[in-house]
Amino acid sequence: MTGRPPVLAVRGLSVRFLVPGGGPVAAVTDAHFDVAPGECLALIGESGCGKSVLASALLGLLPANAQTAGHALLGDLDLLAADERTLARTVRGRRIGLIPQSPAAHLTPVRTIRAQTEETVAALTGVRGRASLRAAAEKAAARAAFPADHLDRYPHELSGGLAQRAATALALIGDAPLLLADEPTTGLDRDLVDHTVDELRRHVDAAGNPDEGRALLMITHDLAAAERIADRVAVMYAGRIVELTDAKTFFGTPGPRHPYSRGLLNALPDRAFTPIPGMPPELGALPEGCAFAPRCDRSTATCATLPPLRESAACHHPIEAQAPSPVPEDARA
Repeated sequence: MTGRPPVLAVRGLSVRFLVPGGGPVAAVTDAHFDVAPGECLALIGESGCGKSVLASALLGLLPANAQTAGHALLGDLDLLAADERTLARTVRGRRIGLIPQSPAAHLTPVRTIRAQTEETVAALTGVRGRASLRAAAEKAAARAAFPADHLDRYPHELSGGLAQRAATALALIGDAPLLLADEPTTGLDRDLVDHTVDELRRHVDAAGNPDEGRALLMITHDLAAAERIADRVAVMYAGRIVELTDAKTFFGTPGPRHPYSRGLLNALPDRAFTPIPGMPPELGALPEGCAFAPRCDRSTATCATLPPLRESAACHHPIEAQAPSPVPEDARA
């Protein structure tokens, strides 16, 4: 977007889980994408497709039975090759801010939100002094629409939506170059969803200067939030990125080219409200060809081979701009 090197460059990222007594589970396969300075990339797809696993791989938070391959470059640091000391001391919170999918699990249960916020402010910004820390904590809470009169509560005293806002406030404190938001609007009503994504957008825009180098990778099921904030959209299905395109193209005209992506949009209440038939495959038993073929009304015998990601869609029969109709019956296998 700016001509500068990407904030994050992912090349061939794959994650396999080794399961005792069974074969490997291919949670993420050969992911390629960049996130540029000043850009929000929305990663979307059904539950279980590998989105959160990809995020965990970037932060070094995978369980011990996980194996990774490929590269994920944050500047000159390969996140997949970095050791735990490097990730803990220089990456998490400082170079990558995380809004976790389950915020209550990431908040310290025996400390108030104020105490955790002030501690984070001190660690990431260098602010000192009781009055200064108190003011900084309240400012951080306001950015995430977290009520100041709840700062002295403990995590177990918060609703799911409030815990989400507390986690967002903590993630924004360090103004990290890369913000990784995993379902940041869970539990929020529509007004708060809009407030949250607008604040994330402001973080990325860095006061109107995209060359400052901040970027956002947002994992979400909320396509309305993605449409509001994203510059590009990456669609994941069965562990693979099957479409990567401009957000205006995806949500507008001509629309997504991959049949799965088109199905996600058509399932929305304000569109066709038509669910995608069938169920995603098990990640431990993926077919050799296109994993979406059993659910796709455009599939042919060609789909028994794996389609490459060409142009914007990994599909043998992508939807053309003026030809969204299915493949004719006599052309199918």
